[in-house]
Amino acid sequence: MRRGSQPMHAPISATERSTIAQIGGRNAPIGALRAFVTLLVIAHHTVLAYTPNPPPIGDFSQAPYLWQAFPVRDPQKFELFGLLTLINDLFFMSLMFFISGLFVADGLRAKGNGGLLSGRAARLGVPFVLAAGLLAPLAYFPAWLQAGGDVSIAGFASAWLDLPSWPSGPAWFLWVLLAFGAIVTLLNLIAPGVIDALGRLVRGADRKPGLFFLGLVIASAVAYIPMSATFTFMHWTQLGPFTVQTSRVVHYFVYFLAGVAVGAAGVGQGLTDSEGKLAKRWWAWQAAPILPVVGVIAVIIMAFSPKPPPRVALDIGGGVMFALACATLSFAALATFLRFVKKTGPVAASLQANAYGMYLTHYVFTTWLAWLLLPQAWGGLAKGAAVFVGATLLSWILTMALRRLPLLGRIL
Repeated sequence: MRRGSQPMHAPISATERSTIAQIGGRNAPIGALRAFVTLLVIAHHTVLAYTPNPPPIGDFSQAPYLWQAFPVRDPQKFELFGLLTLINDLFFMSLMFFISGLFVADGLRAKGNGGLLSGRAARLGVPFVLAAGLLAPLAYFPAWLQAGGDVSIAGFASAWLDLPSWPSGPAWFLWVLLAFGAIVTLLNLIAPGVIDALGRLVRGADRKPGLFFLGLVIASAVAYIPMSATFTFMHWTQLGPFTVQTSRVVHYFVYFLAGVAVGAAGVGQGLTDSEGKLAKRWWAWQAAPILPVVGVIAVIIMAFSPKPPPRVALDIGGGVMFALACATLSFAALATFLRFVKKTGPVAASLQANAYGMYLTHYVFTTWLAWLLLPQAWGGLAKGAAVFVGATLLSWILTMALRRLPLLGRIL
């Protein structure tokens, strides 16, 4: 294809080529999966405005501050968006932590403990500060407007600073990921060889992915059920800009450690071998999530029924179904990309190279586009599609521009 014929992907910089080279080869399926999950994140934040039965619009300055999850609520809905957000919520952040853990072992081997930590502090800490400090207030300004606030930066700033915490939006993932990396680095410092031991533990997962799957389900259920029973599945802990879903934080760490273990065994080998049993039996994993997802829906229905089962039964049953749904959905996605992605084309390469920046910036576009489309009578499906496409393209273009700046280019 001639240079310049496709402006969205033609200008691939030297930095992009370096990133693509790292992602390419045997890691091409993982790079593509990472980009796909980023698109799921954008879709998730898009369609929340059009899901059925959202919480009512409340006072911006009064608890429970539900606008943090639903910045814009459009009266035009699309019923199936509710199912999309439910399924997404069951696995996509867990899978992001798993993917993020895959390259930790290689980083430790190449850079050492100090080098890995300093590199992750720059790549995760600096964007977290920028995203939480600048992008989050910009993204939540439409929530202030829809709650009845006037078009006044001073009024919004006063209300924002009076909040009991500093909402960081999707950037919460960055600080948690940085903390997980610090914990693993500390473990490696205290007990050198522990990362390689994790790799040996999962070696052979290419031949027996079911055994790895079973271990992951058990570990995540053990991590999740006590936390969910203690805090409820909807509870979030907030301390300044540091926010995390309390019931899932240990579960997320399990997935991160699982990624570290798989990466220690070798990315492109073991579980992530494109010639392994997981990839070859990809079709079987597509059906695996059906029953667990139905089980999650059944638990939700029972929980809100006039005569719900005892709380302990809901906690255990819901926790087991969540662990199964999360693992089966994650394995289904991983198996599909291992089976079908063999190389990276120019559009996909640009998407993969810019996925991180798109994750950081997309929330501004999803909220503002949804707010701008409020007067239109297109229906929830059309609006959701328009916002998703618009937010994807705008965050993509913005990231390509930001990555041409010397400092941001190195970080992004």
